[in-house]
Amino acid sequence: MKANKMCAILGNEHEYSGLMPLTENRPLSTLYFDCKYRIMDFAISSAANANIRTVYIILNEGRVKSVFDHLGGGREWGLDSIGSYQYLSFYQDILRKKAEGKDYYCNIIDFLRKSKSAYTVFIGNKMLCNIDLRTVLNVHQSQNATMTAVFKRVSCEKIANDDQILDLSSDNRVTGHTRFGNVEKNQDLYNLSMSIFMVKTDWLIEALKEGESIGMPASIEEFLIEQLGRVDTYAYEYSGYLSNIYNMKSYYDANMDMLDPENFNSLLFSSQKVITRTKNEVATYFSKGSKVSASQLATGCIIDGKIDHSLISRCTTVEKDAEVIGSIVMANANIKQGASVKYAILDKCVTVEPSVRIEGTPENPVVIKKHEHVCADVIGG
Repeated sequence: MKANKMCAILGNEHEYSGLMPLTENRPLSTLYFDCKYRIMDFAISSAANANIRTVYIILNEGRVKSVFDHLGGGREWGLDSIGSYQYLSFYQDILRKKAEGKDYYCNIIDFLRKSKSAYTVFIGNKMLCNIDLRTVLNVHQSQNATMTAVFKRVSCEKIANDDQILDLSSDNRVTGHTRFGNVEKNQDLYNLSMSIFMVKTDWLIEALKEGESIGMPASIEEFLIEQLGRVDTYAYEYSGYLSNIYNMKSYYDANMDMLDPENFNSLLFSSQKVITRTKNEVATYFSKGSKVSASQLATGCIIDGKIDHSLISRCTTVEKDAEVIGSIVMANANIKQGASVKYAILDKCVTVEPSVRIEGTPENPVVIKKHEHVCADVIGG
């Protein structure tokens, strides 16, 4: 596909208090996933697999360091090549311009013009999926719609109150939308909007200019949601693996889903590769006394204890007689001799002292903050 056929806008405005303290100093999109990935890898990889090299990223102020640390120059995703174009903007800047009566979409419109792309795709930051945007574009073109919205039919426990549920006609046209918190809960499955929208770039530029004149929302995602049902919108049904990340339980479950080979292969080993930042490290070492079952581990770890149904990120040490069960352990953790970690999420650089117990439940995992030194038992759930 021609490199400038599509450009992408990646929104990162969504933040949920239910993910604290993991998102205290990082955006939702840079949370670890499946040992070595970050959630944002999936949106950027979908763009890269569609040969998109022109990307506009909207961030929240004060939550950018982890984004820059992970993306670097964008080499892994082909964003550092000749002809590629990246632009980063702060959502709060857009809000300030709107409050001051200025043209608040001006930077986005400038990006769209410079991209010289015929089509634009918007991708939100909390739907974890591996979508073929080339297929979405082909469907969008064949349906001759003004906008195409991607959705998946999911059960109510996988939907946040602020998510949008689509009303569809028999021919998959969007006739309206409702915030899930206002929906009567009387169905097995709901048409969940995945916050992925495909439009013609020329139409989007003109729509944004008109939207500024009438005070449309500063959020591009909210702006596009407002268009649902107003303009001719086709609904493309996504059939692959999806996790909607909006609280600690959904984040925990999404990671644990990767221990199921069907989910793992559907998300990470489809025809669409998932790209992440390359880190060259030594292989993980397993001592003769270690015992590992139904788990995944990244590189650079030293394992001398027991690990069961857990996901262990890079450069983690689990000492003799220590155990990790049903847990997510992020990078550079040190779980010392005889310690027990069950149904917990350990952020980066956590140290658990000898014989200390950390124990939650699958429904309510215990969360340990980044750089914490745990010297006493932590029992929750």
